[in-house]
Amino acid sequence: AQVGQGFNLQQPQNKVSVAVGETLTLKCTTSGLAKPGPVRWLKGWGSGNKTIYDQREQDPSPRVTRAVVGSNTDFTIHIRNFQPEDMGTYYCVKFSKRFSGEEVLQRGSGTEVSVHEAGLVPGMVAPAVVLCFLLLLLGLFVALCMYRRKRQGGAGSLGSARTVAVGSFSSVPLRCCAGTPGTSSEVLDAESSHLSSQQSSKEENDIHYADLQPLPPAPRCGRSPGTAPTEYASLRVAAK
Repeated sequence: AQVGQGFNLQQPQNKVSVAVGETLTLKCTTSGLAKPGPVRWLKGWGSGNKTIYDQREQDPSPRVTRAVVGSNTDFTIHIRNFQPEDMGTYYCVKFSKRFSGEEVLQRGSGTEVSVHEAGLVPGMVAPAVVLCFLLLLLGLFVALCMYRRKRQGGAGSLGSARTVAVGSFSSVPLRCCAGTPGTSSEVLDAESSHLSSQQSSKEENDIHYADLQPLPPAPRCGRSPGTAPTEYASLRVAAK
């Protein structure tokens, strides 16, 4: 009369998530005395349930094994190589024998099993972090090199342009065309000769710097047809 009154079945897992290909562990334990009858693991409940493990069978499935073989109180099982089609709710159920067959004595609250994506293995976390850090440093180094090369290329092209501009400068004979139409060429020549004599007399004591800049085209005059007029600037410094 006391058989089955103190029996208790415990299924502690409410929800479990497992990656595809991993091993799923479903926990179930019993305590107290119960009437004869097997303990089974069922997937689903009702008319569409499927037996995953049966205590009366030695090898119910090649993927399902007992955690503690031969135990009468620990009915925890392992399901190897879990697949998406294995998702569902699993129940640990204790059956008792009757003259008309079997009936459910007690069942667990059920464990809902879902599939999640496989994460990194713990031993691979540190190498993965180091690899990401190295890739970041490499990207920064490449970006820095490209930036420096771009700046050097811009400075080099600017320097080349300046060199060409300076190197292409050609001196133009100094002529003055600011006179009036009535000014004779002899007067201009006399003034040029007088200026040259003054400069030659002082060239031992003075340093002259002339910067010739082409002026816009102007009417031709004087004795040098085809010569572009220029602007003359003189800097005089006492020689040491």
